[in-house]
Amino acid sequence: MKSKRLFFLLTWFSLTFLQGQLSEVQSQKIDSLFNSWTEANHPGGAIGIMQKGEIIYSKAFGLASLEYQVPNKVETIFNTGSISKQFTAMGIVLLQEKGLLSVDDDIRKHLPDMPDFGHTITIRHMLHHTSGMRSLHAMLALAGWRDDDARTNEDLYRFMLQQKELNFIPGDEYLYCNTGYMLMVNIIENVTKEKFPEWMKANVFEPLGMPNTYVEDQYNRIVPKNATSYYGSSDFSRAVEYWGYVGSGNVHSTTTDILNWFQNFSTASSDWSSAFKTLQTIDTLNDGSENNYAFGVSIDEVNGYRRIQHGGAIGGFRAYASTYPEEQINITVLTNFSSSNPGRIENQIANILLEKKVIDKPMENETESKINGIQMSNQQLTEFEASYWNEKENYARKIYVKNDTLRYFRSADSESPLVPIADNEFKMLGVSANLIAKFGTNEKGIKTMLVRVDNDAPSLFEHFEPIIEPEKLVAEYTGRFYSPELESTFDLLRKDGQLVGHHGRHGDFPTQILKRDVLEILGFAIIKFVRKEDNQISGIRISNGRARNVWFEKQQ
Repeated sequence: MKSKRLFFLLTWFSLTFLQGQLSEVQSQKIDSLFNSWTEANHPGGAIGIMQKGEIIYSKAFGLASLEYQVPNKVETIFNTGSISKQFTAMGIVLLQEKGLLSVDDDIRKHLPDMPDFGHTITIRHMLHHTSGMRSLHAMLALAGWRDDDARTNEDLYRFMLQQKELNFIPGDEYLYCNTGYMLMVNIIENVTKEKFPEWMKANVFEPLGMPNTYVEDQYNRIVPKNATSYYGSSDFSRAVEYWGYVGSGNVHSTTTDILNWFQNFSTASSDWSSAFKTLQTIDTLNDGSENNYAFGVSIDEVNGYRRIQHGGAIGGFRAYASTYPEEQINITVLTNFSSSNPGRIENQIANILLEKKVIDKPMENETESKINGIQMSNQQLTEFEASYWNEKENYARKIYVKNDTLRYFRSADSESPLVPIADNEFKMLGVSANLIAKFGTNEKGIKTMLVRVDNDAPSLFEHFEPIIEPEKLVAEYTGRFYSPELESTFDLLRKDGQLVGHHGRHGDFPTQILKRDVLEILGFAIIKFVRKEDNQISGIRISNGRARNVWFEKQQ
């Protein structure tokens, strides 16, 4: 009982109470978002709100250390995860303003030992996540690294020097990529001849009044006032601190420092205004489509208000920070447990502060009642039935008729009805997005399905025949495969009549054959077999999200 009283007293004294422009009702609504964080033995975080340069809300909740029952305080330092990327981007922008580089430079101008991928990769591509390079964690996962393996910028660079291919042509797509931001550290160090943590402190953090912010490149270092992070939502476990890389993450900071940083998007001094404006640079992809990821920040709208924001996740730390520059409202949520969902909290706070402009979405049934559908017979609907495969994203969808309605089948517990709105177009019901499926055939006469969600680029699916007896393919698919780019071996074995994946560091993986020459290592990766002219398998290409089509040659 005494420990509980002590906990609540510590939590109480860790709060810096509201001063300024929030109403009592607004303050109470915001406080209520963190009720669960004040329970005994619960991690939490710190939350700060700034309006027109004045901090109007600054509080801390929960424990910074479960082991020692130390409460979070508003001065507590948290790992901000990928919020760090905008600071790295600022380093690049400052060097451009000094004429020491250009964001349109080929990265090989500053990193001459990087491979020639056959396409020019610029610093601008890395800033926008459009470089096509494979991302650190996805690449190392395919190499057999575990989540708790220490990894550094040196590890990344060693692997990048062996890469032969890209995920896609630079500028063709947006695909979030930690690799680019880590390589920018190498560029900054090569140009400045200084170590990245010291240069950032002297040229960014100190000039901008961020005394508690620093780049952490020594993950085993002890720094006072730092929170410990945890996994889970009730039975918490310590997050192993393996993160030793910088550029893409690992800037540690406080809510006050982050709020001060974001205020510069509204009222930067004359020395900094052009740099913060440059951070907001938006460029289109090669096909002219939009990419709202600027230089280390995403730009979007909430309730009609323009927002500049970024989230972060590393270990058990979760973070989210934003500014609504026209209103000069900045929100920072820094937490030390993985289920905290600070992005949702930021959105809830924004709705409280900007509630006068909240535009309620129509109720789902109201939206669906306005759909001008057309009548189709079951016979007409069955023409669209098929199994469809998305070659780019590596997943299948089944379209079939049930109860006089065309169905979009994802899994046994997830399917949606499709209502015809034209001869070959259907709108999906039961989802918040505007999803349109358009059916047709390609030049080879194969059935296709083009799926567009809201204003996103459409996804192309092609008809395929499901494997009826996958067990007959098991013997054909077995073998040992080696990737020279990752210096790693992967086996496909037959055990008890089943096909099993195997890696020396992880043991066996269950697999599932999705279609001919395509199988899934369940929950981890997609494997595609590559055949020679004589139809013999020459190797496999493995994809796991941010690393696509990594080549493994068949050894035996």
